[in-house]
Amino acid sequence: MSNVPSELKYVASHEWLRLEDDGTITVGITDHAQDALGDIVYVELPDVGDTVAVDDEVAVVESVKAASDVYAPITGEVVAINEALEDEPEVINTDPYGDGWMYRIKPDNVDDYEALLSAEEYQADL
Repeated sequence: MSNVPSELKYVASHEWLRLEDDGTITVGITDHAQDALGDIVYVELPDVGDTVAVDDEVAVVESVKAASDVYAPITGEVVAINEALEDEPEVINTDPYGDGWMYRIKPDNVDDYEALLSAEEYQADL
């Protein structure tokens, strides 16, 4: 059974989102996704300043099993990336909702966040 924190939002393509106090949104891949990928060995992140739209390919996660695209769950500007993943991509396996976050977006419309899947809705899709 995958860990699905109730305070986060989700998309069906297995990204999680957390609305921060400053209005930015932190994005990562879910516990289910990291478990399905297996041991993660490389992460390609977007550049700070990139403008992304919903469903754009913004990152790549490579594991010993496969490479998987990570899609933008919301439209906005990338304002930060988790540079620590360049040296330790395996952190996504051990802490997908904490130190394994991937990037932060300043959303064009923060109301889009509320329309994403709740933990219960995401878990029902697994």
